[in-house]
Amino acid sequence: MPKKVWLLVIGMFINVMGNSFLWPLNTIYMHEYLGKSLSVAGLVLMANAGAGVVGNLLGGYLFDRFGGYRSIIGGIILSMIALTGLVFRHDWYPYITFLTLLGFSGGIVFPSMYAMVGTVWPEGGRKAFNSIYLAQNVGVAIGPALAGFVAVASIDYIFSANLFFYVLFFIIAFFGYKKLEIAPDRHTNVIREKKKIKHKAPFYALLIVTSGYLLTWLIYSQWSTTISTHALSLGVSLTEYSLLWTLNGVLIVAGQPLINPIIKRMEHKLKAQVTIGIVIFIISFIVVSYAGSFKMFVVSMIIVTFGEMFAWPAIPTLASQLAPKGRDGFYQGIVNSTATIGRMIGPFAGGVLVDLYGMQVMLFILTALVSIAIIPTLLYDRPLKKAGYKPENHS
Repeated sequence: MPKKVWLLVIGMFINVMGNSFLWPLNTIYMHEYLGKSLSVAGLVLMANAGAGVVGNLLGGYLFDRFGGYRSIIGGIILSMIALTGLVFRHDWYPYITFLTLLGFSGGIVFPSMYAMVGTVWPEGGRKAFNSIYLAQNVGVAIGPALAGFVAVASIDYIFSANLFFYVLFFIIAFFGYKKLEIAPDRHTNVIREKKKIKHKAPFYALLIVTSGYLLTWLIYSQWSTTISTHALSLGVSLTEYSLLWTLNGVLIVAGQPLINPIIKRMEHKLKAQVTIGIVIFIISFIVVSYAGSFKMFVVSMIIVTFGEMFAWPAIPTLASQLAPKGRDGFYQGIVNSTATIGRMIGPFAGGVLVDLYGMQVMLFILTALVSIAIIPTLLYDRPLKKAGYKPENHS
């Protein structure tokens, strides 16, 4: 890859590694150290994710208007302000305020990074975006493991560690990204998408399949919220819990050779790929429902990671196939928004269910919900068949 792409890859890696010091421990910190219920912790995480939705939309707009350098630097500066606040004040109300600001500022950075890598290396095609995705997963693999060791010394240190990585990210972005060739007009901004929908069948199909996608994200978000506190209550240490996320990141990278032969055979069967992923999700939640030791949580994390590898990459691919010409940005925006809504609702819904009925019942309810996600996956193409319409990009 060109040097300029490597700069973006390294920046994304440092950004995600720093972020992953904090996000797996948020619920644990609010519940165990600040004494708040899981439902209240879920509300705070909902505010964080909601601010991220606004930040994502603003980040796309800023990229189109001012270019990637300014939008990324602006997002990093806001993140450093939020984390500096958390270093000195992490009691309840400052925690809510700064965590919400952190969600907003992080939301600005991510779409700008993706847009920039496509701009500076257009000939790289899908490889350019895959490099950023890989950097994210390597960051997720390393960050939580380091966070676990830091938290053992003092959980308060995770805020300082996160700030350190953002300062490092700022230095790389300030000196490395300014000279990158930016052509914002290459990207379609979701905010500017005002064209009337001419062919409604593929749009309805997208809404149907993403409803199942939302459910999978709602369920998956429990791993960093309710399941984390459940694991600690069973005697799993903070270090061990953080290693679960390291395992997730490593598997996503190292497991590719294992699933690639299957994916190649099912290359044009995206519905089957998503369905297989959801079935694997169901199995993983059955396992975690009966988990009583760290080993069982490891087994469940391995299973859910393979489900993620099958299902989630197929959803944006399917959206791309459904999208008529000139509508790719709009369709991908719907996919990203759906995932974020799932992350918003999930922590609060899971927390309320645990507070009302207990962990075991909550896990059974969620297993039933993820089972329902199979239905829209199998039926999403009904509007296409009914209308007798085949989108231009749909295979």
